[in-house]
Amino acid sequence: MTRKWAPRHETPEPLEANDVAIVTGGTIVWFVLFLVQLPFYGWFAARGHSWWIWSCLAGAGLGVVGIWYVRRRREALRRAAGAPPAG
Repeated sequence: MTRKWAPRHETPEPLEANDVAIVTGGTIVWFVLFLVQLPFYGWFAARGHSWWIWSCLAGAGLGVVGIWYVRRRREALRRAAGAPPAG
């Protein structure tokens, strides 16, 4: 029974992506959603959905923290690999 679930090949190495670009793009999307919804604050508040607007702002704020994090991670990985830091 154990053989049935045993892997037949080695696990591939994880793919490296441009994390900074991905997180920056997501942050921009959250902030744009905040700006698009902001003129309709009264409509959202009248229906008890004003938290949607603030969720978008929170997403943008957390995205800024995420950008800081992935940039530091990228530089730490480069230092560990011995590559010169990007300018």
